[in-house]
This record gives sequence, C-alpha cells and structure tokens, in this order.
Amino acid sequence: MVDPQKLYDAVLNGDQKTAIAVTEQALAEGMAPLDLISNYMVPAMDEVGRRFECEDYFVPELLLSARAMKGSLNLLRPLLTASGVEPVGRVAIGTVKGDLHDIGKNIVASMLEGGGFEVIDLGADVSPEKFIDAVREKGAKIVALSALLTVTMPSMRKTIDALKDAGVREQVKVIVGGAPVTQQFASEIGADGYSDNANAAVALARRLTAERAPL
Repeated sequence: MVDPQKLYDAVLNGDQKTAIAVTEQALAEGMAPLDLISNYMVPAMDEVGRRFECEDYFVPELLLSARAMKGSLNLLRPLLTASGVEPVGRVAIGTVKGDLHDIGKNIVASMLEGGGFEVIDLGADVSPEKFIDAVREKGAKIVALSALLTVTMPSMRKTIDALKDAGVREQVKVIVGGAPVTQQFASEIGADGYSDNANAAVALARRLTAERAPL
C-alpha cells in the first residue's frame, strides 16, 4: 500500500521521478486524483512557497518542485477532466507585448498550477489581443500580466484598456507583477491586484477567485 505522504515529500524536495511513481501507484490502488492534489500536492507547493518567501528555498528549488508537481499533474489532469472536476480557477498568464523575459512568469505559472489553478500560459511578448482571446475562447477568469522591463510596463495599461474596449474587462480580474512593477503602478493602471513574488500571487489569485464565487 502506497504512502501518499511520499507524494508530498517528493514535490517538496523536487523529486520528479518519485512524485510520478507514487502518483502512478496511488492511482493503481484506487486513490482519487482530487485527494492527491488537494491533500498532498497543493500543501506541498504551499510549503515550497513559504520556504521561498523565508529564503530557505531559492529559484532552483522552486523550479525543481514545480517540475515534480507537473510530472504528477500530467497523470492526474486527464482523469480530473474526464470526471468533470473543475479547477480552482482558470488563469491566462503572459509577459506583455515587447518583453521577452519569461523566467519570473514561468515560476508564477508553475506555482499557480501547484495551487490547483488551470493555467493558460501565453508565453512572452503577448499582445493584448491574445489575452482577450484567452478570456473569450478559453474562459480565463484571471489575467496575469508580467513585465520585467520598465519600458514595457505601459503595455500592461494598454492590455487592460484593450480588455475594456473588447467588453471583457468586467469578466476578469487582472493581476500584475514583475521586477519594476509596484502596487502604486498597479493601482494607477486599474489592475485588481499586485504581487511581488510567486507565492503571494497564488494567494492573491485564490482571494480574487473567492470574491467572484457568489457571482
């Protein structure tokens, strides 16, 4: 009988091989995919985020844990979809137009996946139109904008304005982040939230999703 706590440990320690093996064995023994995610994988990624904030973990550890978590998720996601289980929320994330940096965006995307969100990763240098399409065609309820250069920060404002012009701004919550971005700037451009690190971004996405729940 598999000990599912080993899945928690594998994700926490960035051991992808063990994470996949434990997941396969747990599924073979009839454990529910949602239980594995909710009780072991999400708590593990929450602890990874906490350690990152405390500077006990750094980017390499964060990426290894995200890789281990994704290995398990690749096995579980098709089963969840087939059973009709909905994700916590659906997030479209991308680095804004003109900015090719994606490391920070990739970390946030991985942490969001680890937090139970379905992530639509649009990549880098993303036009406002692609974010609009993600809302209209894929049902994204949160749009996450990243910018790593001061000169590309205005693209965040342009994207939010484009969402308004397209008539979909009221359907989504917009969160922003990146090295040069501040809370003041986020407020100025009309974003719904700002985060300066990946763990806080997950907490913010959860809060905004919960605010939408009664609608």
